[in-house]
This record gives sequence, structure tokens and C-alpha cells, in this order.
Amino acid sequence: MQTIKGPAIFLAQFMGDEPPFDSLDHICAWAASLGYVGVQIPTWESRLIDLKLAAESKDYCDELKGRVAEHGLQITELSTHLQGQLVAVHPAYDALFDAFAPAEVHGKPQARTEWATRQLLQAARASRNLGLDAHVTFSGALVWPYLYPWPQRPPGLVETGFAELARRWRPILDAFDEQGVDVCYELHPGEDLFDGATFERFTDAVDGHPRACINYDPSHFVLQQLDYLAFIDLYHERIKAFHVKDAEFNPDGRQGVYSGYAGWVERAGRFRSPGDGQVDFKGIFSKLTQYGYGSWAVLEWECCIKSAEQGAREGAPFIKAHIIEATQKAFDDFAGAGTDEQTMRKLLGLNEGME
Repeated sequence: MQTIKGPAIFLAQFMGDEPPFDSLDHICAWAASLGYVGVQIPTWESRLIDLKLAAESKDYCDELKGRVAEHGLQITELSTHLQGQLVAVHPAYDALFDAFAPAEVHGKPQARTEWATRQLLQAARASRNLGLDAHVTFSGALVWPYLYPWPQRPPGLVETGFAELARRWRPILDAFDEQGVDVCYELHPGEDLFDGATFERFTDAVDGHPRACINYDPSHFVLQQLDYLAFIDLYHERIKAFHVKDAEFNPDGRQGVYSGYAGWVERAGRFRSPGDGQVDFKGIFSKLTQYGYGSWAVLEWECCIKSAEQGAREGAPFIKAHIIEATQKAFDDFAGAGTDEQTMRKLLGLNEGME
């Protein structure tokens, strides 16, 4: 077993125009002051990283790591959630998702996909230049609008969608494999990969690609009413990244999982700051440690009630309190007795009547 690393924080939700959220040095100093020892960097945020340069220059990456290290921090992973989303976009979402891409590809779905793919390929090289072994992202979605089987889906629609998703992602996965970096998909409603079943569909479509992995985030499973602890039992070999994010699900006589188009505050299922929701983090940290997960526990703050600043202040001690120092010996070793083959056979009664 290994001890989980942390606490770390995903910087995407905190960047802004005012200090200490306006630059790499300012936000790293702020994160360190709260007790974090790692930062997960969103690659679309140019104030934190020049992704193209990071893909091309090891010297730049060494300098970037050095600037982060000056604050007592490490880079945990790079994130391409926004770019990964754009690898596959159903036309119904074209206008909304254009906002994630440069203006020159707005209204040009193919050009937007090509841009997103280049971003992922750059992220593979940048991750290796930074000495990282895992990368977090979204899968994008072609089939999501057909989630509910009404009107009746024509036979083969889902299979065709996943085949196309696999076709787009396979060269990206291969590029990450060349760099020795795992691609960790955050299983998230709105993506074609949103639960264990859809993740299996995808891994089957990419022939079990070894770099197709999971960024485990239990909050999305609470909102789907999926057993997030049993999920770890099933998929622990593929879990290579971990977002610490809480959620709650409080159905009533008016709404349930779909939440009646309500906004986040009024939804039956909503994200909360760690400790304020219903996620059993003791169970999660125990299972991840049991299965040998030794990478980072990263706070992803999203809450419709509590402020980001309070969530960040409370997040570091919350994660630290849940990290388990993995034991390196069995608790009953003191009562053990050394045995050889002959003794073991005797204990089993296998030497009876034998000369």
C-alpha cells in the first residue's frame, strides 16, 4: 500500500483578475499559506502556463516547476477539461461550447475539434516535460443528447457514437502512451463517459488502451445515485487521479435526479464543499489506500452556498485529516512465527505416514 499525497488544489475555480488569484506566483503563495502542497493547473489559463511552450521546452518546464517549488508546492497534474470537451461536441451544443475555443474556430466544428486535439497532444508532451505521470480531462460527448431512451434510439446509435469517440481519442491516447502519461477522464454528466458502464463502453472501443484511466470524483456519482465505493472496487486499477469534491442528493415530491431544470441552489442534487455534503470520504480514502492509490488528493471546489475562499481554507485540513498513513506491516506481525516447508506440511497433516 501507498500513502495518498496531498492536500492539493485545482486552481481553475479560483483564478481571477484581483490578487492573489491573478498570477501563478500570487495564487501559489495563497495556496501554500492555506496548507496545500500541490496544485493542479488548468492549461487554458495562460496566466498559469504557456501550454505550447511547455510542450516544446524542457527548460521552460523546469523554470515553471521551480517557480511553484519556491512556494513549497508541486504540480500534481495538468488539466485539459475544456479542451477535452471539444474533442467531441454534438451539434446541439456547438454555440455553447464555442466559448471554450479561440474565436478563429467559432462556428467551425471541425476546426474546433482539430484545435482541441492539438491542445491534448501538446498536453502530453508538456506533462512529460514536467515529470508528470497523469493528466486530467473530459471525454467530450456525441451520444449524451440521447441519454434517455425516448424517442426510441435506432439500433446501433450508441455503438456508432462510441466508435467515433474512440476514433478521435485513440491517437491522443497513443501520444500520451509515448510520453508515459495516463489520461484520466473525469466521469461527468454531459460527457459520454459519465459512469462505469460508459467508461467500459469506451475502453472496449479503444481495445482496452492502457492509458485510458479515471479521474475519480465521487460528487458526480452522488448526483447519479451510483455506489461510489463499489465503483472503487470495480475500477481501482484505472483510477490514477482523484478530485475531492462533495455533493448531496435530497429528492422530494417535486424533483429527483433530473431536478426539474432548477438552478444549482434549488436542485435536489447539488455540489457542496468537502464535509458539507453526503460523500463518505473516510470510506473513499480507506478504499483508495487499500488498493494502493498513491497519487494526489486534489480539492476541486464547487459549492452553490459556501464561498470559494472559505471552501479553500477548509479544504486543506479536511484532506490532510483524511489521508491515511499506509501501514508497511501487518498488525499481528508480533505473533508471527517463521516456518519452513517441512513445518508447513506438518501443520497441514501432509507428513503423516511419510518417511
